[in-house]
Amino acid sequence: MTASAFALVFACALLVSIAVRLWLATRQIRHVARHRDAVPEAFADRITLSAHRRAADYTVARVRLGIVDALVGALLLLGFTLFGGLQWLLQTLAPWLPDAPFARQMLFVAAVATIGALVDLPIAWYRHFRLEQRFGFNRMTPRLFVTDALKGAALAAVLGLPLLALVLWLMRSAGALWWLWAWLAWVVFNLAVLVLYPTVIAPMFNRFEPLPDGAVRERVEALLARCGFASKGLFVMDGSRRSAHGNAYFTGLGRAKRIVFFDTLLSRLDPDEIEAVLAHELGHFRHRHITKRIALAFVASLAGLWLLGWLSRQGWFYQGLGVTPGAGEFDAAALVLFFLVLPVFTFLLQPLSSWASRRHEYQADAFAAAHARARDLVSALVKLYEDNASTLTPDPLHSAFYDSHPPASLRIGRLHGMPGGGRDDRIGHAAA
Repeated sequence: MTASAFALVFACALLVSIAVRLWLATRQIRHVARHRDAVPEAFADRITLSAHRRAADYTVARVRLGIVDALVGALLLLGFTLFGGLQWLLQTLAPWLPDAPFARQMLFVAAVATIGALVDLPIAWYRHFRLEQRFGFNRMTPRLFVTDALKGAALAAVLGLPLLALVLWLMRSAGALWWLWAWLAWVVFNLAVLVLYPTVIAPMFNRFEPLPDGAVRERVEALLARCGFASKGLFVMDGSRRSAHGNAYFTGLGRAKRIVFFDTLLSRLDPDEIEAVLAHELGHFRHRHITKRIALAFVASLAGLWLLGWLSRQGWFYQGLGVTPGAGEFDAAALVLFFLVLPVFTFLLQPLSSWASRRHEYQADAFAAAHARARDLVSALVKLYEDNASTLTPDPLHSAFYDSHPPASLRIGRLHGMPGGGRDDRIGHAAA
């Protein structure tokens, strides 16, 4: 392949991905707006019209911001590649550290990452202090926003720079199979982060306290005993410091697993509903969904690094993306170019990932219905849909392409058909 041919392929792929994004976003906006003034019949007893309209407006606002984010990202990618931004950066850094090309390569990668983060910063600021604030979700202060950004940058440097140095060293020293050794390093790095996250990384950003004694803890411990699930602790996280959204999650590997509840979730749901939500999360572990996703990510990363190993030896790969590296710059240039353009070519695979995730959600719901009461999970979900302003009427194609969870009507419809799910079609009766 020639450089000009690859540049054309890349430009077409980018154009297609942006066109699909905009088409799906437009469909979502129109569909949600069209159903804004009528609560779906199955939810009419529990969701008010004002709450339904709020969810519609919130969804439309988020999609519109997503359009801006996508366009800015596309312009930045073009600026880095076909418009010569990366080449300019290489030339600008060339006089720096003339006797240390390895350090200069690391500086180049760090500079690209920093530029990307700075471009994303205004959108993140707007998301928190305009969009989320407008709908009553934001509880983050500007000081906390800045503190989080600085902590995130420091953590990325502490964890990322040693890994980057190792990968660049392997690219230079490990021969044709450097990509295999880099993959092994990547696997070890990710497993180490999974182990360290609950006790080292997460506490840098949030406060975790043991779940207090009471009805909720009793129900949770009884559920864990019934399911034969062992954890290293039950914790409450101060999610309300940043957002009014509620959630619950598992973290850690093996016997180091922790169960974490957002304080906002505990304040909204009753013990029966919390038990049902936790049973759903336990379903993910019982079906090994997390393990399967990690394994799939490792397989995909192996294929990706193999592809990078081949592309890094092709001159058209660099030149087609507007880069002509000098001596000692090829490894860093290959890394940056690959991770910048890979999402363009894999974007159309998103529906497969979404489908697999929705399938897992249905399986976890079935597990919850078998170990708690389906009607309690229905009741909890309806509260969460309302509290998080999740639209009940997403566009079917947009949902199929992006959504990791099934649409509310389909998900709750299935729960109604399970034992303990209620026989009435209306949510209010089923959850009573």
